[in-house]
Amino acid sequence: SRADTALSATITTRQLWEQNNESSEKYDSPYSISLFSAKNGEDRARLWSKTKLISLYGLGVAGTIALLPKDISNWDYDSGNPLNNWWDNVRQGPTWDRDKWYFNYIGHPYSGGVYYQAARKSGYRQWDSFIYSVLMSTFYWEYGVEAFVEIPSVQDLVITPVLGWVYGEWALGKEQEIINNGGTVWGSPTMGKITLFLLDPVNNIGQELNNLAGINILQNGSANIGFGQTNISPENNNTGQSNKQFMVSVSYQLGNGLSNYHPANRNNKAHAIDPVSVNIVGISIGSRYIAFSDKWDLENTWAPSISLGLYFSPSFSSRLTYTRTKTTGTHYENYSLEAQYYLNPNGRLRPYIQGGLGQSFTEKNMGNTVFQLNAGLGLHYQILQNWAAQLGWVHYHSSQISANDNMFSSQLIYRFSQ
Repeated sequence: SRADTALSATITTRQLWEQNNESSEKYDSPYSISLFSAKNGEDRARLWSKTKLISLYGLGVAGTIALLPKDISNWDYDSGNPLNNWWDNVRQGPTWDRDKWYFNYIGHPYSGGVYYQAARKSGYRQWDSFIYSVLMSTFYWEYGVEAFVEIPSVQDLVITPVLGWVYGEWALGKEQEIINNGGTVWGSPTMGKITLFLLDPVNNIGQELNNLAGINILQNGSANIGFGQTNISPENNNTGQSNKQFMVSVSYQLGNGLSNYHPANRNNKAHAIDPVSVNIVGISIGSRYIAFSDKWDLENTWAPSISLGLYFSPSFSSRLTYTRTKTTGTHYENYSLEAQYYLNPNGRLRPYIQGGLGQSFTEKNMGNTVFQLNAGLGLHYQILQNWAAQLGWVHYHSSQISANDNMFSSQLIYRFSQ
């Protein structure tokens, strides 16, 4: 059928890094960045086009949030000059926000995944796509659009790109599965088109607008206006149509469940191994025993804690850790950005040292946070390929109130992917 013919024609500017690279030896270091140089065949023009489209859609999202009740959005957009508001918020931030959980832990990772996929589908590898997501979520959203109405958020700065990486890579795999299944979900083409749209709305909105207009208004799902030309070689254009007509025919159509890249390429032609993948992301849950300084006037207690981090190598990791509990009739909260250096990196049991900084505050005085430096020791033990356990002690010092707290923790860590 014509749809099958269109699907079999690969548009080279819409493919993954693995399709363009025979090996990872082109990178002198696994964490080298080619986001700004595109030295390995990445499509910078498409990513810039996507960036403009995301920026336009982001303003629409901001407008939607602004229409929500303020007790849901926590946005303050009625006070004073917008530029003054922006500067005041930037100067005060970042802080631990009080947004609804579904904004912080569903909406922001989803947004991060949208940023991430824009770079991945432009031929960038995972690390470059993560860096792109960091830049977009930090400077476009947290310190850009949202800073006009809210102080930049500590957890959003970390959660958006890190969990967005996890979601974005998962969404790429699911999109491929659906396409390989004929564009259906649970046997339904309708569910297939809805799911494909939700997995990557920015890309698919642009393609659907092209379909509705009947011309290539949004080139490659971008904000560039023009007819453009396809990258399909003449010998592959066997539909008997002109280039412009052929371009319309292979544009992503929700009803047919077609994608913007050839799904077989990733399975059958991918021969490069990404030097950095989503498996460096880890999340942990556990508990802490907090021995408070007398300055807090709080009773020592146990508290749940959670952390999200990047395990860059067997010797080094960095995490954001959050602890919250109620003691002596008030809520106490602590968050810290920490770095860990592991000894015996090739063993299953790895002693480590850590250092970091963060803040603590109580329910009675959330407006005045206490800045703290921390240092500690611990043991990290790998249980299975994706699972590890950790025991640790961390000392927190604040010269602001001359407080010295100690926390003893146990955590279970899960590493994503393989």
